[in-house]
Order: sequence, then structure tokens, then C-alpha cells
Amino acid sequence: MDLIGTIMAPFKWLVSAMMAGFHDGLSAIGMLAASGWTWTLSIIGLVLVIRAALIPVFLKQVNVQQRMRRLQPDLKKLQDKYRGKTDPVSRQAMAQEQMALYKAHGTNPFSACLPLLIQMPFFFALFQMLSGISAAAGQGEGVGAMSAEQVVQFDQSTIFGAPLSASLLHGGGSPLSVWVLSIAMILAMTASQLITQRQIMARSLSDEAVATPLMAQQKVLLYSLPVVFGVGGIVFPIGVLIYWTTTNLWTMAQQFAVRWDRMGP
Repeated sequence: MDLIGTIMAPFKWLVSAMMAGFHDGLSAIGMLAASGWTWTLSIIGLVLVIRAALIPVFLKQVNVQQRMRRLQPDLKKLQDKYRGKTDPVSRQAMAQEQMALYKAHGTNPFSACLPLLIQMPFFFALFQMLSGISAAAGQGEGVGAMSAEQVVQFDQSTIFGAPLSASLLHGGGSPLSVWVLSIAMILAMTASQLITQRQIMARSLSDEAVATPLMAQQKVLLYSLPVVFGVGGIVFPIGVLIYWTTTNLWTMAQQFAVRWDRMGP
């Protein structure tokens, strides 16, 4: 096993264990074990567990957003101080003073990405697991904590005629169903992520948004992510698209749940 495989192995096991656990629970209450809807709810259950565990991180993120807004006037003064100075010495001095301000306020312009970064190992673990599930089913093997029987059930499960393990580039079942569902999920995933990133930026920046280099880098990072995931969606299995769309909707709901009048200047 290569280094990446070794690092991802525990995440793949955790993801498969949670999915298998939800699947067994849903089957026990009467849902069909081989139904695509049973497995879809298992994926949604996986999201709920991971995102619930990240609530403390989200609350810390909200605190950072408040600090970022309070920091804006000082950043504006710093920007005015170095306005028009483009020489290397001035740019370096501005960057150093800027980082000193962030340190003094106990914040970081890239902290808004922390929940996303924490989720990425689970996302890639699910992607790897679902991408190889058809091969495992053909060989009669289990995947992580999922038994060989569950792997076969997942591989054969569909929603609206589209297998959960299928993608735009690696179809299966009804090609039309795979294309329609995949495109709909990619659009939903991209739109929900874009809305969420706009919410994060709006909460982090005051009405007097400061056009500092670091702030510009944060905007590029936050707004490029929906594009990256949207383009990457063509290779994501439908099960992965369901996972990421659900987690985006959770993030969007969390952002709306925090009252704006608590976000003081």
C-alpha cells in the first residue's frame, strides 16, 4: 500500500463503518437492504455524524468571523498607510504589520476554510471507496467495514434508475438517468457551495471591505472552490455528489442559523 493509501485507510474504514451502521439500522426498521434509497439515507447519515462532530469547529469559525469584522478598521488604516507604495520593502513591511494585526486579534484570514479542510479526508475516502466498489463487488470482496454482501447491494442499488456508484465518466444503469441526475446534483452542489462561500465572506468582511492582498487571496480561494468541485463533479460517483451536496446544505443552514445581529462590528 502506498503512502496515500496508508493515510486514507483509517478514514475509509470510518466512512464505511458509519455507512454500514446506518444501512443496518435502516434495514432493521423495514427499509429494503438493496434499495438505493436505503444507501442514500446512509450517506446522508454519514454527513450528519461528521457535521455534528464539527459543530465546535463551526462555532470557533463564527468567533473568527466576528474578529475579522472588528479587524477591518485597522486593516483599512494599514492599507491607507501604504497606499501607492509598491516597492518591495514597503510591501514586505505591510505584510508583516498585517500579520501582526491578525496575531494580535487572534485570527487568520484563511480560518474560514478550516471546516472544509477537516472534511476533505472523509470526502476523498468516500470517493475512493465508491470508485472501487464495482470492482470489489465483482471479486466478492468487502470494502472497509462493509461486508461483501453490502458491497454487492450498494453496487446494484439505484435511485431514479441511476446507480449510486455511477458517474458521468463511468456510467451504469440507464445512461440518461445517470446524466440527468449527475448534472442536477452537480448544479445543486455548486450552487449551494457558492451561496455558502458568499455567506462566509459577508460575515468575515465589514461594509468597509479591505482590499488587502491576503483578503484578495482568501476571496480567490473561497470562490474558486465551487468551480473546482463543479468541474470535478464529472468524475464523482452519484453517492459522492449526494454527500457533498448534503454537507453544503448543512453548512448553509448553519450560517443562516447564526443571527446576523450578533455579528457586531
